[in-house]
Amino acid sequence: MAGKDGKGNYTTVNNAKVEAMDEEGVGLKASLGLVQGCTIIIGSIIGSGIFIAPGGVLKEVGSINMSITVWVISGLFSMIGAYCYAELGLLIRKPGGDYTYILDTLGPFIGFIRLWAECLIVRPCTITIVALTFSKYAVKLLFPECNPPYESERMLAAACICLLTFVNCWEVKWATFVQDIFTYAKLLALFIIIATGFVQLGRGKVENFTWDDTETDVRKIALSFYSGLFAYNGWNYLNFVIEELQDPVRNLPRAISISCVLVTVVYVLVNIAFYTTLSIPEVLGSEAVAVTFAERLYGNFAFMIPVFVAMSTFGGVNGILLTSSRLFYAGACEGQMPEILSMIQVIFYLPCRSTGIIHALLSLVYLCSSDIYALINYVGFATWVSIGLAVFCLPWLRWKHPEWERPIKVHLIFPIIYIICTIFITVVPMIASPIETGIGIAIIATGVPVYFVFIAWKNKPPVVLKFIGLLTIVLQKMLLVVPKETD
Repeated sequence: MAGKDGKGNYTTVNNAKVEAMDEEGVGLKASLGLVQGCTIIIGSIIGSGIFIAPGGVLKEVGSINMSITVWVISGLFSMIGAYCYAELGLLIRKPGGDYTYILDTLGPFIGFIRLWAECLIVRPCTITIVALTFSKYAVKLLFPECNPPYESERMLAAACICLLTFVNCWEVKWATFVQDIFTYAKLLALFIIIATGFVQLGRGKVENFTWDDTETDVRKIALSFYSGLFAYNGWNYLNFVIEELQDPVRNLPRAISISCVLVTVVYVLVNIAFYTTLSIPEVLGSEAVAVTFAERLYGNFAFMIPVFVAMSTFGGVNGILLTSSRLFYAGACEGQMPEILSMIQVIFYLPCRSTGIIHALLSLVYLCSSDIYALINYVGFATWVSIGLAVFCLPWLRWKHPEWERPIKVHLIFPIIYIICTIFITVVPMIASPIETGIGIAIIATGVPVYFVFIAWKNKPPVVLKFIGLLTIVLQKMLLVVPKETD
């Protein structure tokens, strides 16, 4: 079968391996149903956030009641954003999610900066945070009486990232199978905690629920939303694989609504369960809140919670990796990433395998950081600026292209509320935490020269174009990839 190199010349890959594609053509296959859509969203949202963010929220707001309020508002905020994304996903049905919405609406430069921030900060940082949480809970089984060695946590996190990268690079069915199994495991763990919370409430354990010492500094309250919203991050990930979703008009809005409502209810009830037993100092002094909770209540069965939490976060890493490769793929299809990343692997109909490897390598680099909350702040700033821009595209497209078909049409009050709230949670924390946000802005700004050198500069010397073409041919043969066939 023939494919094209970087200059439009044809090259070939092993025909014996691609005969099965002759009738169907090359492209991403619509293999995800409603259940798989829900498990992708739930699996991507429920990872490490609910097990590490309670301390981050409580640290900024001061009181337990205010902390729970932040969790509720964060859930409602995510629902509004997801509702807006349902319209955008069915209006612009291309892989890449909010990147493609920004690209098509605000132009190539803003689109590339969004892609750069997601690929350089958001995805790899999030993978690192979730993998670190997985390792913290997993090694607790081996070190129940003391804090585990720093090096062991990092090594286990690195092993988790490498293993799941292999799974996602090899076969999409393996990745979705892992996602399904670990989504059910993490929900079981959370339901056990919630049930325990109801028992504790029945015993009258409500003394911790007060407004005492509530923080009055608006800047700190705004900063608390970075931890709260980080726990909800992932509700937009199904939009990244919409090309692989069966009957998206029906399944996309249903999967988003079912998942967001379920996760919000679960998160709030889990926080209530934690605070029926743990005081503010205990939560702030614990690196693994669920383990501390289990040790107080479950006795000899306390080991179950670290096991389930480790499974939860393991599935969270898988969900992020599953959708991350589709982002590189979308950027390459738009000419803003190397052409090789837009090609399809000829055996399993997956985007080029090197995309997952790149994200894994960046995630391993971020493992050098020892401050999870600093990583969360980097992710929070970049994420909510980008998603706010994507939601801004909705009213803009209503004005510029009212004639476009919209299977779902949300009321404009929802994107307006979301945009105002996004401005609040991005501008105010810049004053409260200037170092973290400054570093985040600096990393994003590195994409500006990259754009003008590699994207905007069209008249590159022939020697450069020849080198790119030869490199593309070599990589096609190594990775067994060919360009996607289009109508």
